[in-house]
Amino acid sequence: MRHAFAVVMTAALLSQPAYAEEPALQPNHPYAGMWVTDDGRVRHQLLPNGRYVEARGTRELAYEGRYEVTGTHIEYWDDTGFTADGDFVNLDTLHHGGMVLRRRAGSAATP
Repeated sequence: MRHAFAVVMTAALLSQPAYAEEPALQPNHPYAGMWVTDDGRVRHQLLPNGRYVEARGTRELAYEGRYEVTGTHIEYWDDTGFTADGDFVNLDTLHHGGMVLRRRAGSAATP
């Protein structure tokens, strides 16, 4: 009986969708918007609802998932389970995974 219960609990926990922990809408989030490497190859769209979309080269939807910012530190959780982090060194510069991304001028976060 204990084994059957453990199997059911494991299945229930593993089947939880990634969006179950998404944060609430943050329309005035200071870091929401488009962040781009100087060569334009990597682009992060940080949406005000706590989701992000990352484009790489010609792949517009290379990665997507959720993010949280604490102070100037950002944590990413890709929908596939991959995690990453970075730090905003000022309001216009993000250091992430050995890359420097800069806020695209005039970018507005669009859900």
